[in-house]
Amino acid sequence: MGLLLQLRSVSAYYGHLQALKAVSLHVNEGEVVALLGANGAGKTTTLNAISGLIRPRRGEIVFDGVEIHGRPVEEIVGKGLVQVPEGRQIFSDLSVRENMVVGAYRRYRRGEGREVAGDIEKRVELFPALGERLNQAAGTLSGGEQQMLAIARGLMSRPKMLLLDEPSLGLAPGLVSEVMRVIGELRDRGTTILLVEQNAPASLRVADRGYVMETGRTVLEGTSEELLRDREVRRAYLGKDFEEI
Repeated sequence: MGLLLQLRSVSAYYGHLQALKAVSLHVNEGEVVALLGANGAGKTTTLNAISGLIRPRRGEIVFDGVEIHGRPVEEIVGKGLVQVPEGRQIFSDLSVRENMVVGAYRRYRRGEGREVAGDIEKRVELFPALGERLNQAAGTLSGGEQQMLAIARGLMSRPKMLLLDEPSLGLAPGLVSEVMRVIGELRDRGTTILLVEQNAPASLRVADRGYVMETGRTVLEGTSEELLRDREVRRAYLGKDFEEI
């Protein structure tokens, strides 16, 4: 299992405010890695730095053997690194099918229309609820269905790695379980994922490893089992139901 993504001492700012402070982490091919922490810890900023939405001032970001620090978002996506943002950000007026096609626009422009159509069918197998709504406006979907569409759209480019930002945010418990089931299935299919989640118990159940962030720094790392058994992690992130693990 080879190294796919590596951050080395990455620091980033919003104006004069330092949001990331020498963050280092790595993700191996085929892994699901959880990035945990409270609001403001720097989790989303880390994803945005990786995907090119913000430019770090210091450090290195290497993806699939290539330094991507400071490269345009479109170029990073073209290398196979795709972010599914917090809040879904689907195109509400477009149909479910059209949203998926947008996710594969680079492939569509290369003349891969038939392959794109085949991939839509594969996404429907993974997200059966979307199959009944392919011609429905995406804005009319439930919150859970919109999240499934956002993940499906991200997969349409056939990425080497997905960055998932708070996929369970605002969802009812039953839908959180469904989202995590899908992430687990993607892992079983070999999809590499860096998962940002405030729902630490759910994310550690599907992840192979995890990092804990506080105030722009990575302060803990370990396997999911190690983090689930760490007293400080249980106290700060997992809640009383996990105190006796």
